[in-house]
Amino acid sequence: MKKYFAEFFGTFWLVFGGCGSAVLAAGIPELGIGYAGVSLAFGLTVLTMAYAVGHISGGHFNPAVSIGLLVGGRFNAKDLVPYIVAQVGGAIAAAAVLYTIASGAAGFDVTAGFASNGFAEHSPHGYSMMAALVIEVVLTAFFLIIIMGATDKRAPAGFAPIAIGLGLTLIHLISIPVTNTSVNPARSTGVALFQGSWAIEQLWLFWVAPILGAIIGALVYRFIAEEK
Repeated sequence: MKKYFAEFFGTFWLVFGGCGSAVLAAGIPELGIGYAGVSLAFGLTVLTMAYAVGHISGGHFNPAVSIGLLVGGRFNAKDLVPYIVAQVGGAIAAAAVLYTIASGAAGFDVTAGFASNGFAEHSPHGYSMMAALVIEVVLTAFFLIIIMGATDKRAPAGFAPIAIGLGLTLIHLISIPVTNTSVNPARSTGVALFQGSWAIEQLWLFWVAPILGAIIGALVYRFIAEEK
């Protein structure tokens, strides 16, 4: 059970730190951390928790990563469902805590977004559903390539969390304007449940695209890294 708790708390930290930075710290006039700060926050959550509990659970914190690693031959199928349950549970718990804090501010309106992912009129800059689908697939695929490469037994030992955390930072720098960046169905689900309307209606894309991208990335890495 310890590895499931590790996934729960790791995903909690990812959602609370990443989405919390967006909800609480990004929009303050002249002082807010902006897109770059939110991108760094997401990367730091993964980097810190990968070092903290990665040796216990593998540090997935993301259903798409777990599925990708299963396809990539790095994960046991019997653990897939418990991992996803733990990850989604951690994301929902983090969103609940974040909602409790954010609602303490005058004028807070959860329906305005609550760091949810979206496309079309709910994209931060009005990107279409197709644009959202493509960028989420492509970026999740590269995220899996980074993860599998950094954790390959032939890679330098001890540096994987840094590469993975910086990789997630870069992913957010690219795609926050398009979808508010998911590449993680658990992260999308946690805040969508509290946003309560359009975020739930569009949530399907932020499950389908990251999972498809993770499978593609895992297959690509297996192909290019296979030892003869």
